[in-house]
Amino acid sequence: MAGIKVFGHAASISTRRVLLTLHEKNLDFELVHVDLKDGEHKKEPFLSRHPFGKVPAFEDGDLKLFESRAITQYIAHRYEGQGTNLLQPDSKNLAHYAIMAIGMQVEAHQFDPVASKLAWEHVFKLIYGLTTDQAVVAEEEAKLAKVLDVYEARLKEFKYLAGNTFTLTDLHHVPAIQYLLETPTKKLFTERPRVNEWVAEITKRPASKKILQ
Repeated sequence: MAGIKVFGHAASISTRRVLLTLHEKNLDFELVHVDLKDGEHKKEPFLSRHPFGKVPAFEDGDLKLFESRAITQYIAHRYEGQGTNLLQPDSKNLAHYAIMAIGMQVEAHQFDPVASKLAWEHVFKLIYGLTTDQAVVAEEEAKLAKVLDVYEARLKEFKYLAGNTFTLTDLHHVPAIQYLLETPTKKLFTERPRVNEWVAEITKRPASKKILQ
């Protein structure tokens, strides 16, 4: 059976989400580069792997998946006994799993849309020779501040967002946070003590450092 392949771009936040999960699991994989500037993700054969033309796509033997959070959940369950456990300690406890699932939904629908826009304005626009729109930055930072206020309250009760162990809920945040820590938006994390501690904890992990290499 063929091994694990990730079709994506090493700088992509969504691709990094999957790569980070694989590193946490100590799994061997091949990253197949997809040239985003050339629009390779909008053409065949990539569209046969991801019909909506976004990175990453994923293969594990005969299994083909797309959507980064679906991929990370597959990896966490399929390889639960290998590397870091990215599920709740009692993964069969539905109440605990539901708490983690809420956290993943909040990341996907409240945190990531804002964080990704800020990363686009601060980082990726410069790569493409475009100018940062400070009005957009101000608007999105106001939204992110509200999300981080919720996180600050949550982190007063628990070390991590889904409890006292590192899970997919936390992992999904790492790639976008890594970008924002290199921008003026960093202040939104550092001025909230519990959020700041959490960010330091999740970004210093060996797997988190690997996706920056």
